[in-house]
Amino acid sequence: MQSVAGRKVLITGAAMGMGKIYARLAVREGAAAVILWDINQAELEKTAAELKAAGGAVHPYLVDVSKLEAITEAAAKVRAEVGDPEILFNNAGVVRGKYFWEHHAVKDIAFTMSINAMAPMYIAREFLPAMIASRGSEQRMVNIASAAGLIANPRMSVYCASKWSCTGWSDSVRLELEQAGHAHVRVTTVNPTYISTGMFEGAKTMLFTPILTPQYVTDRVWAAMKVGRPRLIMPWTVYVSSALRGLLPVRLFDWVARYVFRVYGTMDTFSGHGPGHGAGHEP
Repeated sequence: MQSVAGRKVLITGAAMGMGKIYARLAVREGAAAVILWDINQAELEKTAAELKAAGGAVHPYLVDVSKLEAITEAAAKVRAEVGDPEILFNNAGVVRGKYFWEHHAVKDIAFTMSINAMAPMYIAREFLPAMIASRGSEQRMVNIASAAGLIANPRMSVYCASKWSCTGWSDSVRLELEQAGHAHVRVTTVNPTYISTGMFEGAKTMLFTPILTPQYVTDRVWAAMKVGRPRLIMPWTVYVSSALRGLLPVRLFDWVARYVFRVYGTMDTFSGHGPGHGAGHEP
């Protein structure tokens, strides 16, 4: 895929942060429709106005992706008013940074899992059948997971659970599409470390692992989407830590992660769960 020109692109969490950057890229390349899903009405309106002023065919929808009924209703509207998207970015997300026993069952656990783990599945289920049926052109689905979906970390138990779920589901769907002969639909699973969007305010850096900038991440994700790359892990240190996790005994890896890579202390100074990525109203 050389560009998204003439294609319909849907982005969740599109009003701010990386979602907004993806939307700008879609407008810049001449997408036929840029469909914005977000829960923040004020920011959604600002982003839509900016993109329309830049010449984009923009379609904003106020959607709470923490709720299945909201996803179902919004998807029906998109199909009726715009048509099925050919490129889907499951970008919306939230984070909680505290010990597991400090999580509230509904406000923290259910909320995080509904947005980070369940919403991508529900949204994909709405649009994937049409992607499969559209054999005349390349289709793309990008699922933004996390390096926390590969490596466990203290004070991130529920977030890790949600991103491990997203990682396993996303890569399994990729394999299912290939096995079923739907090679024109390509799935990219993205596993980055901390990004300076505000979600991880106060998180510490790891060995040789700076806090990534949104522009750096979105540029790489956009390129990976076009070529249909199966997995994008960044930076390179995540590959190393993942390999060591598979090779070393658990206690030895724990020591390396804690004292060498300094992974296990990154959330010690976490200062809040941040604004999230246009996901949903907290219960």
